Amino acid sequence: MEVSLIDLVGVTQYLLSQIAQHPDFLKLEYYPDLTIVDAQTALSYIKDELETNQQSAATAKVFD
Repeated sequence: MEVSLIDLVGVTQYLLSQIAQHPDFLKLEYYPDLTIVDAQTALSYIKDELETNQQSAATAKVFD
């Protein structure tokens, strides 16, 4: 069974939030140029695009 991309994005967003809050991660005092928040933002954009495409496809089916 193939998992949908939108589901993978949602799971990844959850995992990133768990990493960001994990005590071992916080102890690292790791401050790279690109952060977990940057990754979460990128995933949000991907999710928005996927949802928009799904809505467009559903609307197109209605008018077929």
